[in-house]
Amino acid sequence: MKRLNVLALLAAGILGAAAGSYWYVSRPEPVTMQAAAEETAPEGERKIRYYRNPMGLPDTSPVPKKDSMGMDYIPVYADEMDDAGTVSISPGKVQRSGVKTETVGKKTISRTVRATGTVEHDESTLWIVTVRSDGYIEDLFVDKTGEHVKAGEPMFRFYSPQIQLAQVDLLVSLRSQGRTGSNRDVEGAIQKLRNLDVPQERIDEVLKTKENLRTLDWRAPASGHVIEKNVIKGQFVEAGEELFRIADNSNVWVVAEVAEADIADIKVGTPVTVTLRAFPNAPHEGQVTFIYPHMRKRETRTVSVRIELPNPDGSMTPGMYADVVFQPGAKADPVTAVPASAVLDSGTRKVVLIAKGEGRFEPRAVKLGRTGSSYVEVLDGVQDGDEVVTSATFLIDSESNLKAALQGLEHRDAMP
Repeated sequence: MKRLNVLALLAAGILGAAAGSYWYVSRPEPVTMQAAAEETAPEGERKIRYYRNPMGLPDTSPVPKKDSMGMDYIPVYADEMDDAGTVSISPGKVQRSGVKTETVGKKTISRTVRATGTVEHDESTLWIVTVRSDGYIEDLFVDKTGEHVKAGEPMFRFYSPQIQLAQVDLLVSLRSQGRTGSNRDVEGAIQKLRNLDVPQERIDEVLKTKENLRTLDWRAPASGHVIEKNVIKGQFVEAGEELFRIADNSNVWVVAEVAEADIADIKVGTPVTVTLRAFPNAPHEGQVTFIYPHMRKRETRTVSVRIELPNPDGSMTPGMYADVVFQPGAKADPVTAVPASAVLDSGTRKVVLIAKGEGRFEPRAVKLGRTGSSYVEVLDGVQDGDEVVTSATFLIDSESNLKAALQGLEHRDAMP
């Protein structure tokens, strides 16, 4: 009986082929990543587009899986990614994250620049005491470093054979003048003493007494404190050798080291507040008088800036540390600016999140300018009226697939 049934089926197939009809089995269509993921979601539920790596690695899967550490891949829903450049977060997550936004508008950018500095001598008031001929220090009237001297006060008694010879030439010229009536030799002898830095009062004394005075009391060229003393009593000194160094500290310099990134805001005349750490309750107001044209301290990548301050009581001692606050002032015209907290800096690019409503956020690359008063000038990337996220920006990054959105942004920027 079974054999008759099989034969009947074969006969029916042969007859059907003769009539021009036949049976076939169709191959299943290939399933895409998105379709495979969406087929797993029942009707009425959120559709899963794909699964992403929980550690943020560029690895996705159309079906649930685990990574090498046993962590489940995170589903990315279709309503969480509107397009390649926008991310969506459920309103509940946005509310829990405490997201705040602010409207982009015109702001006046002002800032202060802080630096550290040291008090230094005013180089224009430094004096070096030296002699222009060899000789001996027979007596020393200023014998301690740090002593205060007044201009014209004797500092040491000096004996010089060269000065002695020049005085003899002057006396001989005076006698010769009495015989010939010519004063040419006298003028030459006087000029020789001047070339040896002999003061005019000593020359007048020789002309008056007609005597060859043996020693000369060398006087201080300026008032100030002796900051260096390189001579002792009885010492032989050579012409040009530095014997003393005198500094007048009635005015001092404060040299501040400004970071390389801030120097563009500093100009000559910029107002400055200087506070010495030795006197924290007595700030000094001044202004920038000079910006050094080279980096004196390349290892710190700073530029030296000079501030000149009066020091009538001498309280500011060279070497003291000072805290310096520069006040470049407000920029003349208001500019488009966003809060500094709104900027996400990845190291290679700077991005702000634009709130587009209903939990949708668009990462947008921006070009920044000056920073000040908690705001950053935006040169390109946003317009007045845009809503930027000012808080919970990193939470949005963690709660959404912002990384994929940024990749989409890079792809969009690369398109012609």
